Amino acid sequence: MTAAPPAPRVCLVVPASDQRKVDKALAADVDEVVLDLEDAVAPAAKGAARARVREVVAAAGRAGSLAVRVNQVGSAWCHRDVLDVVAAAQAPVTLVVPKVDSAVELHVVDRLVRGARAERAAAGSPAPVIRLDALVESAAALRSLDAVVAASDLLRALVVGYADLAADLGRDPDGDPAAWDPVRSAVVAAARAGRRQLIDGPWLSVAADETFLADRDRARRHGFDGTWVIHPAQVADATRIFTPSAEQLEWARRVLAAMDEATAAGAGAVSLDGQMLDEALAVRARSVLARAGRGAAL
Repeated sequence: MTAAPPAPRVCLVVPASDQRKVDKALAADVDEVVLDLEDAVAPAAKGAARARVREVVAAAGRAGSLAVRVNQVGSAWCHRDVLDVVAAAQAPVTLVVPKVDSAVELHVVDRLVRGARAERAAAGSPAPVIRLDALVESAAALRSLDAVVAASDLLRALVVGYADLAADLGRDPDGDPAAWDPVRSAVVAAARAGRRQLIDGPWLSVAADETFLADRDRARRHGFDGTWVIHPAQVADATRIFTPSAEQLEWARRVLAAMDEATAAGAGAVSLDGQMLDEALAVRARSVLARAGRGAAL
């Protein structure tokens, strides 16, 4: 499996059943568009929505990345969602797997993807790269994070699904954002230990107000690479929050340059602006530059 590209700073989620919203999202200046086949689509509309997704992934005309949230493993629609996307895709696409309670759900989708890719290869039409994101939406998922992270080498990222998770935990989804800190910390630790990316779930309001901005910044400071949003009005502010500033980029470059110079000179210790530099700071500096890969001025 090839290395994943830099994590999306912002993923705009839209119901695949709504042509107007799909068209608007695909034209938006956003790192990733997530076409939702699951919760946002009524059962009677699943087939038409899937057909629309097939058309979009077959066109492969979008500059930013594309993802599809498939239906829950074990539902009447999941297997066909996965097979149709892989069969039609002409560019890399990520399948977002909802309600991942354990490694089992990812094992199932992993095998569906590999089978569909093998079928295309046998027909002389190799499929593009397909990756998976796992939605953490239950208490069981929180107890299984390490197994989930190790379940498939197709896994790109963990995504926190706050609405379903709040319901499963018996928690008020509109309560104090700080109450989610332990959950975020657990997800961050598991994802980083498994070298996976981290995407925060959406703020459950379409507003881009101060509360939204503060909570997105809180997620960034926890270590998340990006966030889902549910309205185009939230894209610009969320992108800014998850994009390193010019000052941060300059700091990161200077740290790495100073450490490279010290290594070349055989120096045992190095300082910059009165601060001793070590490998932990180098890791932080590399992380800043990696987060800039989606659009900050390099």
